[in-house]
Amino acid sequence: MRQDQFESLQHRAEQLTDVFLDESDPATWPGAGLQVSAMDKQTRGDRYWVKKNAVATLAVVQRIVGIVQLVREKSAGGEASPGAVRDEDAELDAEVAAANAEAEKLMKELQHGSRSSKKAAFDKRVHGKS
Repeated sequence: MRQDQFESLQHRAEQLTDVFLDESDPATWPGAGLQVSAMDKQTRGDRYWVKKNAVATLAVVQRIVGIVQLVREKSAGGEASPGAVRDEDAELDAEVAAANAEAEKLMKELQHGSRSSKKAAFDKRVHGKS
């Protein structure tokens, strides 16, 4: 998962939490302040629908939060799994740093002649010329 997708999920969870808080406010439900026995069939049905809608919104929030938590766990564990957050720039920087380190190592070997001196030492041992 890309970093921007992960951040969008977090933002969406916050948005839907605000929606849930609005939907779950009993003061705004149909028949607010009335006893259930005083409500007509339509009002009771509308009230039930509003509660059900709030619960559905909360279910979406919970699923998104679950995904966010799973991604955080995978990312914290350093997993290279599809669910982990990937910072593509950081990955590229790491590859460039590794290539630079390898190039520097090879340059040092060439400058100091370590490969040729190791080969010369090996040849002396093999051919009995100490």
